Amino acid sequence: MRKTLTCLVTLAGLLAAAPAWADGDAAAGEKIFKKCQACHAVGDGAKNKVGPALNGIVGAPAGQVEGYKYSASMTEKAEGGLVWDEETLTAYLHKPKDVVPKTKMSFAGLRKDEEIENVIAYLKTFQ
Repeated sequence: MRKTLTCLVTLAGLLAAAPAWADGDAAAGEKIFKKCQACHAVGDGAKNKVGPALNGIVGAPAGQVEGYKYSASMTEKAEGGLVWDEETLTAYLHKPKDVVPKTKMSFAGLRKDEEIENVIAYLKTFQ
């Protein structure tokens, strides 16, 4: 009985910690984000470049960065209620054109789920 209780307590602790595992590593995400910096900016004083500044992007409605001219396709998705939640960002960072056909973003996408999780964790630091 004591072993069963110990196992259940340990399992409960692991399950409680599981969401933290899925949050990614912001420091690793910063390194991966270097691929994005040619077109996007984050942090204090971030301005739109070829792509919009990404401060506050996680959880934000699509197409809302002030001063950025979005493609017709992105504007249409935004009007349809697209929100950059983690699930949508994951899909977009994997294959942008699958989420927003005719997007202006020329980046083909990240292949590894871990890299995507890490980039999202990094972007969350700019909320």
